[in-house]
Amino acid sequence: MSESSNPSAGVQHAPHGTQTGQFALLSQRRFAPFFFTQFLGAANDNLFKFALTVLVTYQLQLSWLEPKMAGLVIGALFILPFVLLSATAGQWADKYDKAVIMRGVKLLEIAVMVLAGIGFWMQIVPLLLACVFLMGLHSTFFGPVKYAYLPQHLSERELTGGNGMVEMGTFVAILLGNVGGGLMMGIPETGVHWVAGSCFAVAFIGWLVALRIPASPSSDPNLKLNWNPASETWRNLKLAAEYPSVFRSLLGISWMWFFGAVFLSQFPSFAKEVLGGNTEVASLLLVVFSVGIATGSLLCETFSHRHVEIGLVPIGAVGMSVFAFDLYLATQHLSHAPGAALMTVGEFVAIHEHWRVMADLALLAFSAGLYSVPMYALIQLRAKPSHRARIIAANNILNALFMIVSSLMAGALLGHGFSIPQVFAATALLNVIVVGYVFWLMPEYIVRLVMLFVTRIVYRLKVLGDENLPTDGAAILVCNHVSFVDAVILGVCSPRPMIFLMDHRIFKTPGMGWFFRAVKAIPIAPQKEDPQAYERAFERARQVLNEGELLCLFPEGAITKNGQMQPFKPGIMKILETNPVPVIPSALHNLWGSTFSRIEGAAMSKPLRRGLFNRIGLVVGEPIAPQDVTPEGLQVKVQALLDQPCP
Repeated sequence: MSESSNPSAGVQHAPHGTQTGQFALLSQRRFAPFFFTQFLGAANDNLFKFALTVLVTYQLQLSWLEPKMAGLVIGALFILPFVLLSATAGQWADKYDKAVIMRGVKLLEIAVMVLAGIGFWMQIVPLLLACVFLMGLHSTFFGPVKYAYLPQHLSERELTGGNGMVEMGTFVAILLGNVGGGLMMGIPETGVHWVAGSCFAVAFIGWLVALRIPASPSSDPNLKLNWNPASETWRNLKLAAEYPSVFRSLLGISWMWFFGAVFLSQFPSFAKEVLGGNTEVASLLLVVFSVGIATGSLLCETFSHRHVEIGLVPIGAVGMSVFAFDLYLATQHLSHAPGAALMTVGEFVAIHEHWRVMADLALLAFSAGLYSVPMYALIQLRAKPSHRARIIAANNILNALFMIVSSLMAGALLGHGFSIPQVFAATALLNVIVVGYVFWLMPEYIVRLVMLFVTRIVYRLKVLGDENLPTDGAAILVCNHVSFVDAVILGVCSPRPMIFLMDHRIFKTPGMGWFFRAVKAIPIAPQKEDPQAYERAFERARQVLNEGELLCLFPEGAITKNGQMQPFKPGIMKILETNPVPVIPSALHNLWGSTFSRIEGAAMSKPLRRGLFNRIGLVVGEPIAPQDVTPEGLQVKVQALLDQPCP
């Protein structure tokens, strides 16, 4: 492939092992200018929107815009451009240099903030609402670029950390923007002037920072633009649907924005009408929420051990429902009498019942961070690079639609007499239904959660050489076979789904069979026992490789009964004859003697025989060219990896 046709031409990744964590990215030009550009953009969005919300909620009395509906109207206007123009934005991000687009978007932001300044100074609410729409347009064109930029400049091992940094930065920016907007609007007489000047200054600084973003070449320079937003929107949604795991993750993310929009849009009214707090209390709630989601987003890299780990998603989903419903329970006995003085922050935190409210908000947000970051990383990793921005655009379209429906639902419930806490409770219950349906459609999330439990609780897994596990392309991983959970351990180490070829008797193991079916394992019977099943297994294995997937074999053919590696069988050669792909040797350490091995003749006969947090290891060797593979040679390679110290 020529450099000009390579979407990644001119884009540099850090050499493996040169960085120690996600914060190191802030010292590099490939990430830092982009990070601060999106940070300042998100801060300005929220500085402007929250200042406007405070203006119409606390300071102006508008007959045509009630305070409790102000947040919903502003939110709906902001996300409307996502519905109308995300498809066009996705095309631009795939066709043109992403750095150039980001600089153009920042110039648009400066122009919008000039108009907004006039609106604040003269308190022209219709003009300010028009600027909300234009800032939504600014974010519409920035969104696909933002998420398509990351996988172009970050490796798979950096992708979760990079996304965590972006999500953390976004919500810290939301925090600073909202707090700044609220505090400035609280300044007597001159508050609107401070807001107007600050919005312009932040936009201008963001444009200066964007000038430092490195070139990000087009991923599809020959793309023919479709200027019909309706037909292109439909085409983008169909394109995303071609990748089932990606599309279902899009639905999961969109639901998270539905869920979050209910809470974010109601914070000013919740603080005033339910908790009896002033604008500073509303800002405090946003501080708590933003710190929670930023913390959850950042810790995703730690919990996932620098891989894309979607097993965190179910944990986050459960937390979202539990703490949202407890927020409803925590406010049952709280009320604010109409006309009574509003509490300051000091008065608010002095009441111990309010600490439960803040804890629920923090833990709800923390759970949302765990839920969203792995989903974003999964989409970026598995989407085709030449279509990545358009798939992100499809995500933005779905997000916007879900948020509009969220605003309509919340407005309808409030209009029919529901209190704000009751709206929160209804959203928590809906979350159980919707997220459960997403997991039913895509059991991979639950499978990965099981893998995480086994490898982080039952065992303490350490991996050496995981950079040899390919992130794309067909390959075969071979490993020694020590226990009934070998597939679980190998699966959690892989940056993408791994298809296992395993003995049909293991496939039928009580309590584990559902797991092997969920990971689409291929059962194989001995040729003498069932020739047809034997051939079907090899045919399915070839199909997996033809589709560019990662196949895992246990060449011993059965779990060891004495802890020693058995001779490798020649079945792998049968596959390599038709599919000559790289073969990656690996070795599992210290599983013999654990609950799931056949020590003393029977596996799982003594539950947790070694207790919890047993130290085990996986060592992954360098790939072997298919023409150099022999069963005997593979066994020597795996034995050499076994002879290394446990990681």
